Amino acid sequence: MSLSIKDDEIDIVIGALRPDLTSFMNEWRTIFSRFHLIIVKDPDLKEELKIPEGFNLDVYKKPDIDRVVGTSTSTIFSGYSCRYFGYLVSRKKYIISVDDDCYPAKDNKGILVDAVAQHITNLTTPATPFFFNTLYDPFTEGADFVRGYPFSLRSGVQCALSCGLWLNLADYDAPTQALKPEERNSRYVDAVLTVPARTLMPISGINIAFNREVIGPALLPSLRLGGEGKFRWETMEDIWSGMCVKVVCDHLGLGVKTGMPYVWRNDRGDAIASLRKEWEGVKLMEEVVPFFQSVRLSREATTTEDCVAEVANVVKEQLGTKDPMFARAAKAMLDWVKLWKSVGSST
Repeated sequence: MSLSIKDDEIDIVIGALRPDLTSFMNEWRTIFSRFHLIIVKDPDLKEELKIPEGFNLDVYKKPDIDRVVGTSTSTIFSGYSCRYFGYLVSRKKYIISVDDDCYPAKDNKGILVDAVAQHITNLTTPATPFFFNTLYDPFTEGADFVRGYPFSLRSGVQCALSCGLWLNLADYDAPTQALKPEERNSRYVDAVLTVPARTLMPISGINIAFNREVIGPALLPSLRLGGEGKFRWETMEDIWSGMCVKVVCDHLGLGVKTGMPYVWRNDRGDAIASLRKEWEGVKLMEEVVPFFQSVRLSREATTTEDCVAEVANVVKEQLGTKDPMFARAAKAMLDWVKLWKSVGSST
């Protein structure tokens, strides 16, 4: 971890969608015990949480969420979206967010991966979104800028978002997972790269870190599919949020990195059962991606809150008339900006 970053500048946010976190917490103990943890219980989860002792943490349940944001607003934090409440109430500069079905991974040498340390390294070294370096991240040990890389761009820009990967269960959609039920990801690629400017990617909330002070308001719960469930292949909230935050980063001249650190992701749910639901995500992306590729923000949008509000207004104008789901997403984005200003920015 960067020597300039102190442990008390970091919050680890965990959205609890299952009641027993004992094995999850114990597997992460050597890493997580150094930091403050925010655990947000899914408001729809009825059972009491089981959390082992020995951690510095705050647990937020439905009454706490209702108290902070009001009962009429608290419904947006159900399911995987409960993590966003942790982003809202945190007061730390950096946030690491890991799903509760993920465990520490091991690298190619069998050494346990310190996901927190790698995320912070990604966030505290420059990103290079305006010219691609073929040796991946030039700021990692053993790498540098390749021949022909403009010296005027070698200082890079601030990295605002770090997207980690995972071993074992890949982040497929329901149709792909159903066709390849036995396929697992076993490739540990020792690399980090900057996602080029104006390039979108399906950012997943499974294993991410970000600079909350810089882009916190752009990670938001807004898009909900009809009949959305409690499994990753039934949700789109983090994919939509990821495209929003990438558009914001591109506009503000910030960087996004992907690659290490890895986590180990356990099997969870039934892809066939999810496929039988009226799952809209696959066809939705064919419409959403061209939209976000075309979005250009104004010069007046100089803050993350401004950017999110502008994106929301464009969503309402261009997509809202096609499907009421988009109109609701636009409203949720504007509501989130107000909520962030009233709750997320308070001391």
